[in-house]
Amino acid sequence: MVRAVRGGVMLAVVVAVSALACCRGPAAMGDEPGFDPLFDGKSLAGWKVNENPQSWKVADGHIVCHGPRSHLFFMGSDAAKPADFKNFHFKADVMTRPGANSGIFFHTKYQAEGWPNAGYEMQVNNSQGDPVRTGSIYNVVKNFVPPAKDDTWFTEEVIVNGKQITVLVDGKVLFEYVEPDGVTGPRKLSEGTFALQAHDPGSEVHYKNIRVKRLP
Repeated sequence: MVRAVRGGVMLAVVVAVSALACCRGPAAMGDEPGFDPLFDGKSLAGWKVNENPQSWKVADGHIVCHGPRSHLFFMGSDAAKPADFKNFHFKADVMTRPGANSGIFFHTKYQAEGWPNAGYEMQVNNSQGDPVRTGSIYNVVKNFVPPAKDDTWFTEEVIVNGKQITVLVDGKVLFEYVEPDGVTGPRKLSEGTFALQAHDPGSEVHYKNIRVKRLP
């Protein structure tokens, strides 16, 4: 396992994938006590799109992002009081098409347009031109080794507990990152919701079995 700690606004680099946890395929939500589904498999109920809503659809039980830049924020049952998470274990089953780029934001907040300012982005990218691969915490921890393959379902996970972020893909720990004291600005651990990213018209990514467990 690589333990990466950021100083200031620079970044640490991850060049290898740990095998501390054994590999496992995507699990059914019913096998995971304590996890609550964020996606009903049929609609975008509980989610809110900002710009370019045509970039999103639900097909075959998947959320599909394919089109111009757009972000899909989890709002919960009452958009006037958006869902809020601090310590949690988040999982999503993901499939990237060749050349696709996307991302999963956490501790973020809804904004009407642009790249989300608040929180962190966990990268989803196994083969696109940007060399920062799946599992990276964008602009903080860089993984250059794709931990999954295109056209194949994999499970991407992030655990936030206090100041520590742990990222896993198919049960393998990629790294642990401890946010140092004194980080300022909106891109830091605080609390907030999740968002999925439609990055560009050439990217197609599918999401399903999106679930979360709140931690104390």
